[in-house]
Amino acid sequence: MRPSRIKTIGYLISSASVLLLGIAAWPGARDAGLVPVLIGGMATSALGMAFRWRSYELEKAGEPEARDPPERR
Repeated sequence: MRPSRIKTIGYLISSASVLLLGIAAWPGARDAGLVPVLIGGMATSALGMAFRWRSYELEKAGEPEARDPPERR
């Protein structure tokens, strides 16, 4: 299996775990009035994973803006 496919599967599994943990936390968050915080945390976690996945895809494709700039010496 290619490393890029493994990364993609890993990010999908991580996204699913965020959803499952959010479902488990929902009753407590609702009782404490923290539903917006729970949803915000879940959304930012999934968004961060999406950004990391996209950066790997750009690196794999050889996009110039995806490469780190050379260090100044």
